[in-house]
This record gives sequence, structure tokens and C-alpha cells, in this order.
Amino acid sequence: GLPEDQIQKGKDLKSVTEIVQDGKKFTITITTGSKVIKNQFTIGEESEIELMNGQKMKVVVQMEGNNKLVAEAKGMKSVTELNGDTITYTMTFGGITMKRVSKRI
Repeated sequence: GLPEDQIQKGKDLKSVTEIVQDGKKFTITITTGSKVIKNQFTIGEESEIELMNGQKMKVVVQMEGNNKLVAEAKGMKSVTELNGDTITYTMTFGGITMKRVSKRI
């Protein structure tokens, strides 16, 4: 659904994601170039998060099992899954799905 140049630009972006868990509280920091987004939330409680485009949105993040964070709001669904040294992030919005796979460094 996106032009090829935008798809390639997204593939070329390099980012570092840090996930810190303290019980039900999480802090996720994503650094892409000079842009840093830091979101904090507690499982099951409404929180405001910032998206990559700078937009802010209220969501409730749920945990499925011991390794999957799921958030849904305004037609958007975000799933972050940790398996060993791999994080798989999938976001679906308006019929378009983006998937990013990251490795632990």
C-alpha cells in the first residue's frame, strides 16, 4: 500500500530498542539516528505513548504469556514479542501491516 521508496526508506532505518521491565512497569526507548522516543507504561493501565511520527495516543498494553506485549487503539494494533535474542514487532493500521525483526546486541 506504500510507494516503494517509502518502503525502502523504512527498511534502511537502523534503530536500537531498549526494553526495561520492573514487574508490570515497562520503559521502552527507541533510538533511530538522533531521534529518541521513550515510552513508559504499566500492564493493564491506560498510558499515553508516542509513535514514530511524533503523534501521541492513549493505549492499554496487555501481556500475553510471558513474552508478548499487545496494544490496540484507534484501529491500530501493535504486538511486540520477545523470543530468545529476537524481538519481533508487528503493527497493523488501516489494512497495512509493518513487521520489524531485531536481534539482541
